[in-house]
Amino acid sequence: MQFGLNFFPCVGPDQKSAEQYFREAMHLCSLTDELGYTHIRQVEHYFKPYGGYSPNPILFLTAAAMRTRNTRLITGAVLPAFNHPLKLAGEIGMLDGISGGRLEVGFARAFLPHEFAQFEVSLDESRRRFTEGLAQIRLLLTGENVSSKGEFHSFANVTSLPRPTQAPHPPFWIAATNTPETFAFAGEQGCRVMAIPLEPTNMRALTGRYRDAWRAAGHPGNGHVMNTFFMCCMPTRQEAMDFGLPHANEHLKGLADSAKEWLTGASTKDYPGYDKLIAHVSSDTAERQMRDGTAFIGTPSEIVEMIRAYNDNVGGIDSVSLHFTPGNMPVEAAERSIRLFSKDALPKLAGL
Repeated sequence: MQFGLNFFPCVGPDQKSAEQYFREAMHLCSLTDELGYTHIRQVEHYFKPYGGYSPNPILFLTAAAMRTRNTRLITGAVLPAFNHPLKLAGEIGMLDGISGGRLEVGFARAFLPHEFAQFEVSLDESRRRFTEGLAQIRLLLTGENVSSKGEFHSFANVTSLPRPTQAPHPPFWIAATNTPETFAFAGEQGCRVMAIPLEPTNMRALTGRYRDAWRAAGHPGNGHVMNTFFMCCMPTRQEAMDFGLPHANEHLKGLADSAKEWLTGASTKDYPGYDKLIAHVSSDTAERQMRDGTAFIGTPSEIVEMIRAYNDNVGGIDSVSLHFTPGNMPVEAAERSIRLFSKDALPKLAGL
């Protein structure tokens, strides 16, 4: 099992300036090689505190590439619905070269109605834009003098530059929540899957669906599953609770505020059941996630047992992306947590 750092900002200018946020984030990125973390990951979102400081994960990861030598750089994830494939393919090739072939590209459909509204993209086009964009970007990265006539974007006899450093292209990931079809699609496409930590029985079923589709499509191996978890690792349980719970709950509140349009009329066949999903999210808490084993907040020994239990209950995951900086977590506390987990927990998890 591999462990990395997930940077998902949920702050606004009234809490922390962009300059301060990125200065602190780059400092934490610079620790990853030393402390044994295998990846750095950042999301793409816009306009609101929930993710608004990450409109371009490729730009963030380019800066992180300059602070690291071995750490993998993962977009978690870019949004084809809001990006032209010609531009995104070029940026992927550029960062893959700058980083010496350390880039991995996660793709997601996007799900926040206010983002679709501002970009003047219909929610009803979400799935079609995603599948077309993914196919066109793969085509641009793997071939030269390629052409594609799509519903939303077309190009003819074009070679994307720079060419990717990794052949045939950087590893692809697909973000999935709780839709079995998305997990199956990721497996069919030979993509790794990045998921949110669901209740273990549900997660086991979805992971099984992904791995079955992977093998049925004839891909070698068993695929690769990543989960993302809140993390706060402190010397005492009380200190972990004091730092971890309020900041994780702040992040969850930011998600609920950003997605509230699903509860006030947003509707589309491309997102069946999202009104119920967001209603659940709106009442979710870090305390509930801890009880379900889907948030890792505690001492190193407690967290080791939490991770082992979750891994056993879901039938095995391959990567863990740790959200050490939810909400407005002070960078000093995040660094203490990152260092303590590396020192006292990672060695005990090496065999998973």
